Amino acid sequence: MAPFSLLYKWITQFRNHLYNIEYKTSFAFDTMVISVGNVAVGGTGKTPMVEYLIAQLADRYELSTLSRGYGRKTRGFRMADKQDTAGTLGDEPYQIFRKYGHKVHVTVGEERILAIPSIVQEFPSNDIILLDDAFQHRPVKPNFSIVLSDYNRPFYNDYLMPSGLLRESRNGVNRADVLIITKCPDTLSEEDQIQIRKGVAPYYDTAKTICFTTIAYNVPQSFDSDNTLGEDVAVVTGIANPAPFISKVNSAYNIKHHFKYRDHYSFNDKDVQTIASFLDDNDCQLLTTEKDMVRLMNHPRYSELLKGKCFYLPIKVQFLSGEKEFLNDLQTAISANEKESKGN
Repeated sequence: MAPFSLLYKWITQFRNHLYNIEYKTSFAFDTMVISVGNVAVGGTGKTPMVEYLIAQLADRYELSTLSRGYGRKTRGFRMADKQDTAGTLGDEPYQIFRKYGHKVHVTVGEERILAIPSIVQEFPSNDIILLDDAFQHRPVKPNFSIVLSDYNRPFYNDYLMPSGLLRESRNGVNRADVLIITKCPDTLSEEDQIQIRKGVAPYYDTAKTICFTTIAYNVPQSFDSDNTLGEDVAVVTGIANPAPFISKVNSAYNIKHHFKYRDHYSFNDKDVQTIASFLDDNDCQLLTTEKDMVRLMNHPRYSELLKGKCFYLPIKVQFLSGEKEFLNDLQTAISANEKESKGN
C-alpha cells in the first residue's frame, strides 16, 4: 500500500499548500467558529468533545452545532426539530439534539461554507458555531481549532491511508490551536504524558496546549422504562472502535453475545428481530452505546420487539491534565473574536 499512501500524501499536501498560500480561499466569518476534528479515520471522541463544549459554553453564549450528518437519509441544510430522527439528522447530531436541543441549535449540512450563512440568517443572535469533524474542511477558517488523537493509535505512530488511517500527513496537526490525546487510561502517569509529548514534538508546536483526556462512563440508562439492568447482557455496537466500550462492560457485566456492526450502521428488520430473539432465548437485556441507542430506538419495530429491554451507557469527556490551559485558550479566542466583531 506504500505507493498509494505516497500518492495520497502528495495530493493532500498539495491541496493544503494551495490553502496555505491562499491560492484557495478559506472563508472567515464574523460569528465565532470552533472546529473539532481529527487527522485519522475512525472514532477519536469528537461527539463527546462537542458535548463538553456545549456544557462549558451554553449557559453564557447562544450556540449552534453544525455537522455533516453522516448516514442521514436527507440532504442539504437542515435545522433539527421535534419531528427529526437519527435517520433525518444522522445519529450523532440527533444524539446531541436529544440531550441539548433545549440549549443549542442543532443543524446539519454537507457544505459547511453554505450552511454557516444559513445559521447566521436563521439565528441572528447566535454567538458561536461548533463545527463537528471539520479539521480537513479547509474552505472554512475557524477561529479556534481543536484536533483529537486517540491514545491507542496516536497520529505520530500512524500512516496515511491506505497503509494507515491518517487523512493527511502528521504535520497537518500543527494547524490546530489545541491538541487533545483522547481515550487515555485514567491511570495515565506524568511519565507517560512526557513520552507522548516527545512523540508529538516533531509534528506539533509543543509551546501550544496539549491535553490528555479519558472517557468517563456513567451508570446505564434505560431507553424507555424504569427497569434496572441485570447482570447478563447482549451488547450491540455500531461504532468505529468498540474495544474500550466492551472492556468497560465486561468489567461489570456478563456479556452473552456481542452484536458488532460497522460505524453508523443502519439497523434493518432482520437485525432487530435477531437481537430480540437472542434476548428472549437467553433471558438477558441489551446494553449499547448512546450513539447506537438513538438509531435502534427509531427503528419501526423497536416498540414491538425491544421496548423495555434496552439500556445504554452514557459517556463524557474527563480531563486528566491541561483542562485549565484549554479553557483559558478557548476563552481568549472567544474574547478576541468578540473584540474584533465590536470593532467591525
